[in-house]
Amino acid sequence: MRIDIISAVPDSLTSTLNTSIIKRAIEKKSVQVVVHNLRDFAKNNYKQIDDKPFGGGPGMLLKPEPFFECIEKLQSERQYDHIIFTTPKGKVYNQKLANKFSLAQNIIIIAGHYKGIDDRVRETFATDEVSIGNFILSGGELLALIITDSIVRILPGAIGDSGSMLNDSFMDGEIIEAPNYTRPAEYKGIKVPQVLLSGNEKEIKNWKEEKSKSLTENWKKINSLE
Repeated sequence: MRIDIISAVPDSLTSTLNTSIIKRAIEKKSVQVVVHNLRDFAKNNYKQIDDKPFGGGPGMLLKPEPFFECIEKLQSERQYDHIIFTTPKGKVYNQKLANKFSLAQNIIIIAGHYKGIDDRVRETFATDEVSIGNFILSGGELLALIITDSIVRILPGAIGDSGSMLNDSFMDGEIIEAPNYTRPAEYKGIKVPQVLLSGNEKEIKNWKEEKSKSLTENWKKINSLE
């Protein structure tokens, strides 16, 4: 798999891409992540990538030309399954989308910045519009990293114990994973539930299912509140 990320501030991406699971997956050649500096595709001598919006109003918009130059160059080199546009107007990102994107061969993620991006970029290229929630960030780079991480960790070989991933919250629909504990069995007077120490697989399974059900119901309740 190849993931191309287009950003006005590429340095904000490098730290996360060079650590943990993403780094290991890249080293194992399970994924190739390529970050493109939008300024490299600016046409004027000042490498200008933003300008004032037509119609007035505060803030600066990212210009269309650098995006068109970058995306058209990438499309001339390979076919892309998804071109993801990060925007508060998009569908809220979830595990179902992560699973869908993980099946692709090539993906472009367009990270917005400043006030946003000239809408002609979205109109022309976006196959998927994705949001992280009902709030505004300084830029789409954080969401681009979230999307990348959530995709990469699903890829074969990315996680050492792939079986542990199958029990994660939301991997099987809107289901919250039961609480987890490890040694010591008691810490500062707080004890691990006795059933987990019993060795009785049936009782442990029933306990986890009940806890998962309770946590899921509570999660749905608090997320239904405005």
